[in-house]
Amino acid sequence: MKERFQVKTFKAESLRTIEKVNEIVALYQAQGYVLSLRQCYYQGVAKNWWENSEKSYKNLGALINDARVAGLVDWSAIEDRGREVAFPAHWASPKEIVEVAANQFRLDKWLDQDYLILVMVEKQALEGVLAPVCRDMDVRFAANKGYGSASFFYEVGQLLRAERRNDKAPVVLYLGDHDPSGLDMTRDVRERLEMFSRGSVEVRRLALNIDQVEDFALPENPAKTTDSRAQAYIDRFGDSSWELDALDPATLAGLVQDAVAEYRAENAWTESLKREQKMRAELQAFARNYKET
Repeated sequence: MKERFQVKTFKAESLRTIEKVNEIVALYQAQGYVLSLRQCYYQGVAKNWWENSEKSYKNLGALINDARVAGLVDWSAIEDRGREVAFPAHWASPKEIVEVAANQFRLDKWLDQDYLILVMVEKQALEGVLAPVCRDMDVRFAANKGYGSASFFYEVGQLLRAERRNDKAPVVLYLGDHDPSGLDMTRDVRERLEMFSRGSVEVRRLALNIDQVEDFALPENPAKTTDSRAQAYIDRFGDSSWELDALDPATLAGLVQDAVAEYRAENAWTESLKREQKMRAELQAFARNYKET
């Protein structure tokens, strides 16, 4: 919601930009998405509402911050992912927690499938778009946050190794920036997961790929020439790079949904759904009939 904490005066041009920000966030809120600042920025760049530069990005961030404090932009419309306050769960009664448990009850619907699917993204900032999609499709999700730590990859590798013992083929659906390091991370993810899981791992790069850059006419950024991988990248793609955040959130979600569906055996999935619904109904009936003393 919008809530004012300070009175601020904005120039006419700034007010027009705030209106455009509200137009962007309203469009994606209607679709069930909460954007990061960078996603909001790129949606405006795609519409030619503001220029694509680091200065423009920083100015927009500062303006949105002031607009929120002044009650002109919804506080829940743009998330600062990675900076969250954790709250302990509380319940008013035993019946309430049973009701919540019933509504959240899920079977592992991939138990009867041939694959273990993990969706991995380079940036935690995209968690707000991809994590809900993964929950809906009952697949695991992780953000490696650039070149992830050894501890992170060890933990994921052990998960894949355990599932391989259950005769499941591990598949990682990977999404990252199209820049020197972003492309190299696909190799890094594959090599480290294969090392820590002690076996082969299919790592499929869903995005960002050069055909998607061209198909969606994504706004470009200069390639990072200080990156040790820059010259090989420039020789192949030129001196421009592209960020995953620039993809429309619905397009990003659709890429994951379509890829996961390719690995899913629908008959087994349908049977698992039926069992899940039956068990959930049993829990819900128990909650309805629970007598509080």
